[in-house]
Amino acid sequence: MTTLTDRYVWAALRTVPESQRSGLDPEIRELIGDAVDARLASGEDPAAAERSALVQLGDPERLAADYVDRPLTLIGPRYYLDWLRLLKTLVAILVPIAAVVVLVVQFLTSGSIGGAIGSSVSTAITTTVHIGFWTTLLFVVLERSGTADTGMEWRLDRLPELPDRTRDGRLAELVASLVFLALFAGAILWQQIRSVARADDGSAIPLLDPALWSFWLPWFLALIVLEAGFAVRLYLRGWTWHAAVVNVLLNLAFVVPAILLWSEGRLLNPDFVAAVGWDPAVATGGGWTVVSIVTAVTVLIAAWDVVDGFLKARRAAVAAPLRPGIPALR
Repeated sequence: MTTLTDRYVWAALRTVPESQRSGLDPEIRELIGDAVDARLASGEDPAAAERSALVQLGDPERLAADYVDRPLTLIGPRYYLDWLRLLKTLVAILVPIAAVVVLVVQFLTSGSIGGAIGSSVSTAITTTVHIGFWTTLLFVVLERSGTADTGMEWRLDRLPELPDRTRDGRLAELVASLVFLALFAGAILWQQIRSVARADDGSAIPLLDPALWSFWLPWFLALIVLEAGFAVRLYLRGWTWHAAVVNVLLNLAFVVPAILLWSEGRLLNPDFVAAVGWDPAVATGGGWTVVSIVTAVTVLIAAWDVVDGFLKARRAAVAAPLRPGIPALR
């Protein structure tokens, strides 16, 4: 059997408890083998016989449910798997988008980070409830109306890829990236209402120039969201040459305006600089200024990130043909 059979078996086994996988694996493989042998005996080509056998067996998750006697009865077995897949997809895409949009809009309009976070969480919960309700209602109507075809029937090309052992290592990178990006975004929002510098009336003096909220600070927040999406993509699919190019574009989109704003003195709030009595143009003894040092460090970090992305893409391209075909189930 080829990796097509391995993918089919994995798609079935991943939906059952781990304690039942060892016994179910040989049963499914035997079932596939018998179906393939029957087609080979009739003169079919081996590859075509395997594909025909898998298509006849149908959705591997439904096959596994039948073997372990697991009912699919939330809204009836006919549409259960289609309903569950669509629900997971909609929640994973729409809820984070709605939460982030409300967080940014509420903070920009009210200036309260606590209120913005509360509204964001409330929106996420409400969006999840609505998605669950309307998606379930749609499938209930389909089932009760006796619709014959939803256009979502299972197909062989929907088999998942075999699990990638290297993804375990990428998980730590994903978590670290998301935590850093969340802290970075939080710092941009927080400095607006919390600061070490205070005005005469006791109000906080933002570190960054408030005029940047007209464009550049929302630009950087949007880039943070894109970086988070890019980090998730790297976790799911790993580094490729296309990913390395996207990494270059994201770095340029952040570094170029940041350096221009910093070098032109437009990044920091003049009131903050005056309140703390700090001059970024002061030399440090060797002719280097704070501005030039920060600029150099920023460029070096971005350059290393770009080079590291291409190195990882190259290693992934070299290792791809050597990747084992059948990782152990866990």
